[in-house]
Amino acid sequence: MTDREAGVGPVDVLDPADVSALSRKVLDRVGEAVVGKAEALELVLAGVLAGGHVLLEDYPGLAKTLAARSFAQALGLEFRRVQFTPDLLPSDVTGAFVYDQKDSEFVFRPGPIFTGLLLADEINRTPPKTQAALLESMQEHQVTVEGQTFPLPSPFHVLATANPVEYEGTYPLPEAQLDRFMLRIGFGYPSADEEWQVLQRRMARRQEDQFVQPVTDAAGLLAAQRAVETVTVDDTVGRYCVELAAATRRDSQVLVGASPRGSLALLLTSRAYAVIKGRDYVVPEDVKAVAVAALAHRITVRPELWLHDVTGASVVRAVLGLVPAPPTVVGARQ
Repeated sequence: MTDREAGVGPVDVLDPADVSALSRKVLDRVGEAVVGKAEALELVLAGVLAGGHVLLEDYPGLAKTLAARSFAQALGLEFRRVQFTPDLLPSDVTGAFVYDQKDSEFVFRPGPIFTGLLLADEINRTPPKTQAALLESMQEHQVTVEGQTFPLPSPFHVLATANPVEYEGTYPLPEAQLDRFMLRIGFGYPSADEEWQVLQRRMARRQEDQFVQPVTDAAGLLAAQRAVETVTVDDTVGRYCVELAAATRRDSQVLVGASPRGSLALLLTSRAYAVIKGRDYVVPEDVKAVAVAALAHRITVRPELWLHDVTGASVVRAVLGLVPAPPTVVGARQ
C-alpha cells in the first residue's frame, strides 16, 4: 500500500493523530539517509510543522546538508540549495530584473529563494547585506525587488547551516537574523556504532548520492500545519513558556535575554513536538524538550563570561532547573 493510499497524501483536513502518523513516516524516511540523529531530526520536523525556519549549527561533515535535502524529499517539497560565499549578492538569492531583448522590457527572473525548502548553506560566510536579503522572506514570505513585491510559494521554509568553529572569512549572524530562526539545532558527533552504520550503508549503496522517497507533498504539509494549530495548550503550560523566557532576562549572566518572540517560538514548537509524540495537547515535558533549541540562540551572554563556558544553552538549562513546571495533567484541555 502506498503512502497516498494510507491516507497521508495531499488532503484538505488532517487531525493531530494523522499528523503524528505522518511524522513517524517522514522521520523513518529521513532516518534512512541520516544515521543516529533521532532527537535532532524530531526537533527539525517540529520546527517545520510549526511553520518556522531552522538553523543547523555544527561542525562540518555531520550530515546537516543531507538532513535538509532528505526532509525536502520526504515532505515532497521543491528544494533549492544556495552556497553562501563572501561574493554572493542579494540578487543571487532573491532574483533580479533582466532586460528581455525580444519584448524590449525588463522582466523579473526569480532567484533560488522561490522554492518550498531553501538550504542556505554556510549562511555565516556571506556579508550582512546578503544575509539581510533573507529577512523579509523569512518573516513576511515575500520578496521585494526594485519596489515590486513577489509572494513566495507556500509552504516556504529555510534550513540554514553554519560552522561554529571557523571564523576566518565569516560574518556572524546579527541578532535580528538569528531571531528569525524558530530553532537552532546541533547534531553532534555520532557514536562509533552509528559511524560504522554510515560506512556500511555507503558500501551497500555503491554510490554517493542518496534519495529519500516522498511521504507527502506541499498540500499535505500545509494540512499538517493546520492540524498542529488545533493542538490544546493549557493556560498553565502557556504561562510556563512565558516564565522561562522571562527568567532568561533576569539571569545575571545574560546581557540580553529571550524576547517575547522566544516564548512564542517555545509555545509553537512544543505544540508540533507534542503531535510528533502522538498527543493533541502539550505537557511541560514538551516545552522542556524544545527549550534549548528555541531559546538559546536568542540569548546574549555577558562578554566577560565567555571564557567560563557560559553559553545561551547553559543559561536555558539552568533556567529549566529553577522555574517550577506546572503539574502534568494527562489529556488536559482548556
